[in-house]
Amino acid sequence: MSKSHSAVMLRRNVKHLTRNPTSVFNAVLMPVVMMLMFVYMLGDAFSVGVDYVDYATPGMLLMAVCYGLGAVATAVNSDMTKGIINRFKTMDVSGGAVLTGHVIASVLTNLIAIAAVLGVAFALGLSPNASFTDWLGVAGIVLLLSIAAAWFTIALGLFAKSPETAGMAVLPLVMLPFFSSALVPADKMGPGLKQFAEYQPFTSIIETLRGLLAGTPDSTDTITAIAWCVAIAVIGYVWARRSFTKRA
Repeated sequence: MSKSHSAVMLRRNVKHLTRNPTSVFNAVLMPVVMMLMFVYMLGDAFSVGVDYVDYATPGMLLMAVCYGLGAVATAVNSDMTKGIINRFKTMDVSGGAVLTGHVIASVLTNLIAIAAVLGVAFALGLSPNASFTDWLGVAGIVLLLSIAAAWFTIALGLFAKSPETAGMAVLPLVMLPFFSSALVPADKMGPGLKQFAEYQPFTSIIETLRGLLAGTPDSTDTITAIAWCVAIAVIGYVWARRSFTKRA
């Protein structure tokens, strides 16, 4: 029964996306604009030892995951604050199905954005040396990150008091990639910021993607990235379920 409920909630969220394509458009457009701005306009200003499009693409893939999170948090909070959850409860729809529907819809939106970013990256000259196995690794890390970010975002959306504050609550997640190795190497940053960039979660994820696309994956980065994604997913899931139970 729970699986059928999840499928119904997924169809509901997909219908919302099709009726409000602006949210998907924004989630896809912003990473593409960032790719064009940093690679096409400013790429020659950065010295990173390789073609800048090859260096920047992993960070842009992560940004593609982050830019759609505001709409997810807002949608979850709207469900909670506008009484829709109470209607679902009278229909005996499980809370897990409601939340899972949002997670899957978020992941689908991310995949569209990531495909768009990769398309633009190849158009700008991306030349990865990744093998088929490496590409599978890229897909696995991106999928795991998308799931982790979705659960954590849903938790933030449930914690917020209104849809407006829910959208603002994810701003740190959107800004965090700028304080990582996404755009420039961490060792070129100033004191304090350098150490923060080296040890924050997104840097290990970006470096893992960078190594996989270059065909030279680093096991330490990969293990660290997976550990961060799993930790974020578990924290987000537990927090979201508890918040949902408390507020519903």
